[in-house]
Amino acid sequence: MKVRYNELSNIEKKKYLGEFYSVIAQLKSRDEVKKFFKDLLFLSEVVMLSRRIQIAKMLMEGETHDEIRIKMKVGFGTIAGVERWLKQGFGGYKEMIGRYNKSEGKKKHRSGGGDFPYSMSWLRKKYPLHFMLANLIQKD
Repeated sequence: MKVRYNELSNIEKKKYLGEFYSVIAQLKSRDEVKKFFKDLLFLSEVVMLSRRIQIAKMLMEGETHDEIRIKMKVGFGTIAGVERWLKQGFGGYKEMIGRYNKSEGKKKHRSGGGDFPYSMSWLRKKYPLHFMLANLIQKD
């Protein structure tokens, strides 16, 4: 049931996408979201989307392309595509991952773990050459 987006009329695009976004906006709980996407998508599609989110999180945390490629076992093209959406997209990745990290950060803060964005340890990881001397002196 493959449909080419460019072959749809503007009316069809607005109708299909508008209804899709409206249906998703109706989901009220994690359980509803989980059930809906389990019914809507194949497991491989859910995993594919989940991995993109993980890649976006890792990019936002300052991990390098090489680190992500090794950890996630993905190609540079996939990483570059996610990075392009982070930098030039509509802000959805950043907003939702930022919101998620903020809620998870509160949990980590209570448990005492994690590198928070713009903390010294985060900056050292994000800009290793700038902190090269400090990184050589102070090993984590």
